[in-house]
Amino acid sequence: MSSPSSRKPLLISAGVAVAAVTLGLVSWQATAPQEGGSRGAGAGATATAPANDPAAAQLKALARREAGDKLAVGRADAPVVLIEYSDFKCGYCAKFARDTEPELVKKYVEDGTLRIEWRNFPIFGAESEAAAKAAWAAGQQDRFQQFHAAAYAEGSKEKGFAEDRLLDLARQAGVPDLERFKADMAGEQAAAALKKDQDEGYRIGVTSTPSFLVGGKPIAGAQPLPAFTAAIAEAQAKAAAQQ
Repeated sequence: MSSPSSRKPLLISAGVAVAAVTLGLVSWQATAPQEGGSRGAGAGATATAPANDPAAAQLKALARREAGDKLAVGRADAPVVLIEYSDFKCGYCAKFARDTEPELVKKYVEDGTLRIEWRNFPIFGAESEAAAKAAWAAGQQDRFQQFHAAAYAEGSKEKGFAEDRLLDLARQAGVPDLERFKADMAGEQAAAALKKDQDEGYRIGVTSTPSFLVGGKPIAGAQPLPAFTAAIAEAQAKAAAQQ
């Protein structure tokens, strides 16, 4: 786990937003795995909240559902949204990306049940932030998913994310205009998009990666597939009941 001095302060809002922050912080801390202080979370457990809890509703409302979101897959009107806070240098994030996420896409995204929205949440320093901006830049040319797969491939993070390496990943991802990619990666829009994702995560108490919200329900760590299928089924049932 990174040192407390490197952690940004939580952004606390007033009223019901405070409840949302509290729910997120308590839930993730309570379900975080015992990894000897490792910042990257392993398998944890899902958290529960009281029915009709306004804080849970606030967390659910974090789903952006933007039709043009380059860092998302699935229908904007899917009944369930999974939000993922991740870092490209996080080994557990890579494990989720390789072992679990493809199964979720195949089983739930393709049939319209699930939408997955990525949030760049770099916590391992300058290279993490550079990789996050590079992923965003690849997304501007509709190659985010391909960049995501290349960056999370077995052995990829051990090669680091220096600028030359990021360009190589962009080539692997099939980014067509590498000059634009370099400009986008270094531009103000990439920095602003990253800050937006980071601010959101810190505001709700995310302290480790990967962290997830499934229909507003916090899940800590790269848990096995059944943990996600259960959370998706629960969220889908709640969405159906509200129709």
